[in-house]
Amino acid sequence: MLHLEVLFTPAEFRQLSETDLSGTTCVVFDVLRATSTMLEALGNGAAGIRPAADIPSALELKRLHPRALLAGERDGHRILAALSGDTDFDLGNSPREFTRERVAGREIIMTTTNGTRALHASRGSRSVLIGSMTNLDAVARHLLLQLPERLVLVCSGTLENASFEDTFAAGALVDRLCAAYGESAGSRPDDSAAIARATYRMHAGEGVQVARHARNGRRLAAEPDLAGDLPLCLSPNRWDLVAGLVVDGVVRTLPG
Repeated sequence: MLHLEVLFTPAEFRQLSETDLSGTTCVVFDVLRATSTMLEALGNGAAGIRPAADIPSALELKRLHPRALLAGERDGHRILAALSGDTDFDLGNSPREFTRERVAGREIIMTTTNGTRALHASRGSRSVLIGSMTNLDAVARHLLLQLPERLVLVCSGTLENASFEDTFAAGALVDRLCAAYGESAGSRPDDSAAIARATYRMHAGEGVQVARHARNGRRLAAEPDLAGDLPLCLSPNRWDLVAGLVVDGVVRTLPG
């Protein structure tokens, strides 16, 4: 029997590391902005992204992979030497920074407040995919072909709380999968999936407006240098690609 559930907060996704995930596929959402930024980088030709759970881990990865670009944010802004100890990061977490000219052919080491933590928490899964509004249909097609027995949509949240934009995007994916994972198909969707889907259906077509009223979206909208990230991160199906965490611990574009 197929099973679909949604995790809304960091408190929930931290428990993943204590769970047997060998038969589970996780899709990680951090719409504003980590997963959207990763997809922008890969869509613009980046070779891969090495997620780091914290700043020291990112700096250690940089020591091991000196040609990689360092990317990351804390409180929404690019990490600078005052925070890291001695290193200004090359990029922040704005998808608009990750242009083809800047990232094509390069590996990127990335640490963000919640998104890269969610990826690390999901690492024990059979498969870990990158989810956003910007690649929604591609992920849905991939999952409908694979039909994993247990599917967990992991919302990275804002700080330690649920986020409207991640719930909205997860619900949009549930809506596309309901024929396969709904009760009418003999599957067992969790109440959390129904909650996320209801959130999406209530606001379908209003992604940017939803983000502007969400906690993280309000913060970004209030800063002129970051406000432009909102429409990009909420652009449906900007990229026709599926990306995932592969065996070497790097997020890469998946074949097919």
